[in-house]
Formats: sequence, C-alpha cells, structure tokens
Amino acid sequence: MARNKKNETDVSEEIKSEETAGQEAKDADETPVDYEEFEKLKTEFDSQKDQFLRLAAEYDNFRKRTEKEKLATYDNAVSATVEAFLPVVDNFALAMASDAEVSEEFRKGLEMIQKQLDNAFEKLHVVSFGERGEEFDPELHNAISRVSDDELEEDHIVQVYQKGYIIGDKIIRHATVQISE
Repeated sequence: MARNKKNETDVSEEIKSEETAGQEAKDADETPVDYEEFEKLKTEFDSQKDQFLRLAAEYDNFRKRTEKEKLATYDNAVSATVEAFLPVVDNFALAMASDAEVSEEFRKGLEMIQKQLDNAFEKLHVVSFGERGEEFDPELHNAISRVSDDELEEDHIVQVYQKGYIIGDKIIRHATVQISE
C-alpha cells in the first residue's frame, strides 16, 4: 500500500511538471519577437555563411594549386634529368643511322639498347616528336632551313636533325628540323 501511494505521488508530480512545461511553452510563444534583433542576427548569420563559403573556396583553390605545383615539380625534375641524357641519345641515334659495316649481332645489340631507351622514356612519360612528314609547328619545332620537296606539302618536315622531347605540357627540347617550301 505504501508503494501505491509513492507511485501516485510520482505520477501527480509528473503531470504537474508537464503542465508547467506546457505553460512555459505557451508563454514563450506569446513573447513578442524583436524584428530588429531578428534582422540583425539574420544579417550576421548571412555574413558568417558568406565568410565560410569564401574560406572553403579559398582552401579548394589552394589544394588544387599545390597539387598542380607538385606535378610541375616532378615534371621539372624529370625534364632536367632527361635533358642531361639527350646528347647521349642523339649520338646513339647517329650510330644507329650510320651505314657503317657492322656485324648483324652488333646491329641487334644497338637495336636492343635503343628499345631500352625508348622504354625508359615511356616510363617517365617523355614523348619524342619531330618526324618526317609531320606538319611544322613553331611551338614545337625549330626550322633551320627550307627546301623544296615534291613529296610533301608546304610547311611539313623534310628532315629531322634533332628530335624534340616533351613531358606533359613542358617541352624539354624543341625538334630541330628542315621544312618544305
């Protein structure tokens, strides 16, 4: 019986607290809204939101810029390294193009070395350009002379003196060529 009385007391206290909370909510609803204060807070909120969006955009631009700089640093390092090897590559190409009497085994050895050089450049994403018949592009090629050639249209490469090399958008070396008139 004592237990029932205690439960009844707890229940009546709960009901009273719910009524009090309901009355407080009614009172809060009936409180007049200060529109000036509301507009001030809204303006401050909009200002903070704008500041946040600008900061987020600035961070995104910074992230993209640093990523681009990191890639450019890699390309610059590779291009400097490749540039140091280009005289060797050029001399090797001259040896391959020579008509000197050499044994078949020696010629095969040279071809294997040439293939290894090409594979190394491919792994580094270095692309060579400047082949006979390509259209002349002053951004990529250095023309040292013009000759007439019945087989090619005007402003096409007739002869390549030095191949050009490029990595991504960075030109390591322009191709030195002779073009048709």
